[in-house]
Amino acid sequence: MKKVLLLISVLSIAALTGCAVTPNSANVYQSRQTMGEQSVRMGVVESIRNVMIDHGQSGVGTLGGAALGGIAAGSSIGQGNGAVAAGIAGAIVGGLVGQHVEQNMNTKPGLEITVKLDNGNLTAIVQDADEQFNVGDRVRLLSGGRTTRVTH
Repeated sequence: MKKVLLLISVLSIAALTGCAVTPNSANVYQSRQTMGEQSVRMGVVESIRNVMIDHGQSGVGTLGGAALGGIAAGSSIGQGNGAVAAGIAGAIVGGLVGQHVEQNMNTKPGLEITVKLDNGNLTAIVQDADEQFNVGDRVRLLSGGRTTRVTH
């Protein structure tokens, strides 16, 4: 029975962690963003700064790690009170490990791109670091709704 619970916990966590991160890439459009008009502004890259984009934590890593740690330690160490104590310790350690894993999965490299627009205004956009930009590059800023993307 305990092995079945462990297997269910592992499969549930694997399924949930696949939904954790939404891309901030200029190359990825969500379906609701298609077929809509965007305004286009032109400019030149003034500066580029490496940043980290944190998508936040849902708590799935902490809860999943705690559940797995508690089940694994409690079912394999001791009997009675010893198993309970091992389960609690396993849950704490598993929760910390799960939190760290989720944080690493939900943090990715990004770029803060400052662009001098043709009208002389400066603007900065943060997006995934999946396209290479250099200072002096001529770029397009595509804006639609609350989203602005920098592209070549």
